[in-house]
Amino acid sequence: MKRLPVLLFLGTFFLILFGLYLVMSASSTYSGYKFADQFHMFNSHLFKAFGGILFMIFISFVPYDYYKKYSKMILFAVIGMLVLTLLVSTKIKGAHRWLDLGFISFQPADIAKIALFIHLAALLEEKGESIKLFKEGLRYALIWIFVTTGLIFIQPNVSSGLILLFISFLILFVGGAKIKHLIASVFVAGAVVTMIAMIFHHSRERILTFISSLQDGGAINEQVRQAMVGLATGHWIGVGFGHSNQRNLFLPEAYGDFIFAILGEETGFVGVVVMLLVYLSLFFIGIVIAKNAKDLFGQYLGFAISFSFIVYAFINAAVASGLLPTTGLPLPFLSYGGTSMTILCVSVGILINIGLSSAKQKIEEEAVVTT
Repeated sequence: MKRLPVLLFLGTFFLILFGLYLVMSASSTYSGYKFADQFHMFNSHLFKAFGGILFMIFISFVPYDYYKKYSKMILFAVIGMLVLTLLVSTKIKGAHRWLDLGFISFQPADIAKIALFIHLAALLEEKGESIKLFKEGLRYALIWIFVTTGLIFIQPNVSSGLILLFISFLILFVGGAKIKHLIASVFVAGAVVTMIAMIFHHSRERILTFISSLQDGGAINEQVRQAMVGLATGHWIGVGFGHSNQRNLFLPEAYGDFIFAILGEETGFVGVVVMLLVYLSLFFIGIVIAKNAKDLFGQYLGFAISFSFIVYAFINAAVASGLLPTTGLPLPFLSYGGTSMTILCVSVGILINIGLSSAKQKIEEEAVVTT
């Protein structure tokens, strides 16, 4: 059992290290143009990645049961940050997503993800069989889900809110909620999300452009077109490390949400498949850790964290490939960013602790049996 947390750490560490290389390659031209220093953005990302690894190591030694006691308080605090973001933050690219405290700025939506997972896991364990009843159990979980995701939707950040909503419903399904209740909730949520998506110009344009691309067979937008050019250029084994052409200001923000295209261009189809297999491996390791958790809280929380890795990775890949509308979601551990990297590393740290706690309990039980 101890091997699984070690493998999880090593897999995550590999992704972060490879992400450092990709960010250096993808951001060098832009950094040189914007800051007169090719390594400006790489140095910034290096600091964030190092901080994330430290967070992951620290959190892996914090008993995960601790979060259960304060799950409601944690989620209340995050909801407060989401409200504050809507009220006082500066609009960037048409959305209120960043909360600037002067000495640090971050996206509360990223923190909301893990906070909601923790509280849903605690709530499902607490309610037990009552979660199958709408009034006695499920409605409480739905209130927390709709309040949290609703605040994210109206930033507007439709893609993040939609994925968080999707994973939250999956947690409820795993927790024993009735299918008929979930289907009814999905219909209600779907209608509201569609209305919100069509109200905001930013999300409406992305959806309509995507539908138009399906009809005429063209690219969704210029950014996706350039991403697809990069992926096509990579062929089987890529153009080689550091030889991407799309990073030379052809692909906007190549170091961020579309870094998958740089991965495909420089390492080719083989490199892309290997990287997706790494994500799949982390997912399966996480699921096994969750399955063997010593309590239901650890099982539900472990499942949510594990599933989020694979969902975000494959959606990012689908967006860069033109299979989904542009979402603005980062590629886990590889894309440039601070809040996302930190929360991902914290999530892995929690998952590692779940695995270590299960292994420790198993050893103790075996010791009791032998004595």
